Amino acid sequence: MTRRLAEVAKKVGVSEATVSRVLNEKPGVSEATRAAVLTALDVLGYERPTQLRGERARLVGLVLPELSNPIFPAFAEAVGGALAGQGFTPVLCTQTAGGVSEADYVDLLLEQQVSGVVFFGGLYAQGDAPHEHYQRLAERSLPTVLLNAAIEHLDFPRVSCDDAVAVEQALGHLRQLGHRKIGLVLGPADHMPSQRKLAAAQAVVARLGLELPEEHVERALFSLEGGQAATTRLLKRGVTGVVCASDPLALGAVRAVRRAGLSVPDDVSVVGYDDSSFMMCTDPPLTTVRQPIEAMGRAVVDLLVGEIAGVKVTHDELLFEPELVVRGSTAPVRERD
Repeated sequence: MTRRLAEVAKKVGVSEATVSRVLNEKPGVSEATRAAVLTALDVLGYERPTQLRGERARLVGLVLPELSNPIFPAFAEAVGGALAGQGFTPVLCTQTAGGVSEADYVDLLLEQQVSGVVFFGGLYAQGDAPHEHYQRLAERSLPTVLLNAAIEHLDFPRVSCDDAVAVEQALGHLRQLGHRKIGLVLGPADHMPSQRKLAAAQAVVARLGLELPEEHVERALFSLEGGQAATTRLLKRGVTGVVCASDPLALGAVRAVRRAGLSVPDDVSVVGYDDSSFMMCTDPPLTTVRQPIEAMGRAVVDLLVGEIAGVKVTHDELLFEPELVVRGSTAPVRERD
């Protein structure tokens, strides 16, 4: 007990006597200090006293599918900063191969009596994945917000970048540069944002006078290696432009072009998606479709904090407009022999 008091007091910046008064529900402690002490208990992994366990901590779980794609840390930073400004403590939950699963994180966050959860991508975006842990969140009425496209039957607030507009911008840009044989590198077939991108592409190719046969659409895991393998196959089919569903996929596409003895953008143009960190520093700087991270992050926090406060918020999907950022990885078409 003495060690716990000392650690919590140090974390909050108060005396051990103040921590003891909070734990024993004694008077003479401000509400702000009391909330800070309880939050510190949760962060440090200590159980609350029995009489205090019914209260939710001012913790919010941020569940990320990975950290290797820089778009996820960028979103987490935007959301975490906005939450801190509202008096909440973000708790980062990152999945790793063979590590803690998304469902395990949900169980852990429920045990910690968190105030809410934000998902930045994950199983809710995959139609064939298990989704029972989302049902547990719904049954507990725990405020939850999903970032980007989700399967239809999950009744949570959603904040998304408009995948259809993103694809239209990318294809329109390549068409203006004279490209007609364009390939798509998307995520797995059950990945909802990829499904939206494909549907949008199929809807705009006829209007733009482009070709998009089935063999010009490749699926891949969201990694540099996945983008390289998929683009290698597309190059054998004669594409002169490649639109990718993420920036790591696009960097893999650039590597595939070079491994084939070709040049980006002289022989093949490449467009990414996200405009994550350092894409202006790649060789060549990557043309990509930018997600409005700050605006989407603020919307996520507004929805979550509203639900925590008991305010009725919309569960309709909020769609945000992306922006094409033209850099050095796209150029006018030069037909290959």
